[in-house]
Amino acid sequence: MGDPASTGGRKGTRFVCHLYPPWDDEKALGEVGSAGLGIDNSPNRIAAALHRGINASVMDARTLVFENEFDAVFSNAVLHWIKDDPDAPIAGAFRALRIGGRFVGELGGHGCVGAITVALVATLERRGIRDAASWIPWYFPTIEDYELRLRRAGFVPQSVQLIPRPTPLPTGMRGWLDTFANPFSAALPCEERGGFLDEVTALLKPVLCDANGRWTADYARLRFAAMKP
Repeated sequence: MGDPASTGGRKGTRFVCHLYPPWDDEKALGEVGSAGLGIDNSPNRIAAALHRGINASVMDARTLVFENEFDAVFSNAVLHWIKDDPDAPIAGAFRALRIGGRFVGELGGHGCVGAITVALVATLERRGIRDAASWIPWYFPTIEDYELRLRRAGFVPQSVQLIPRPTPLPTGMRGWLDTFANPFSAALPCEERGGFLDEVTALLKPVLCDANGRWTADYARLRFAAMKP
């Protein structure tokens, strides 16, 4: 998302930043700096951040405990994992901010990894899993949906954009699935999971792999900025 200072912060600004894998990325952690507080619900990630001198605390984005303490809340690639209650982190950010504070973030938007998701769900169905779509772990909102949620929490949206972002996969599709498809694989017995991911990879090859064997994920990002009036 870039340097938090570029999002309208002023000298002395205090901000909260949702951490997210790769949590050991030097640039990502460096953006938190001394004026910020990095939060994550994983003790291991927070320990790694603290080891690097980052001010960080174990905390769930759904249950921020701050009241009118910060000038900005930043989030990158976290909010689409909070499918069970997408309004909770928005409400928490609103509570944490002072008047005039900004909530700036980026998450997966409507249509993100659409082909990959369809292939995962269809392959689960072929393997006898009923209501396979219920295993989708992500929440990918439309512009209209997220703008409404921001307004309902009390924010004034300044910008909400949906940005297609085809993303090369250096590890190939199978490597991506090994990292992100565990919620789908959990629907199957352990002995079937490798074959399941191989089948999904083969299904996606005609649409996401080029003639040179290079894979691209069909990402779409929703980027937003909102102010607490």
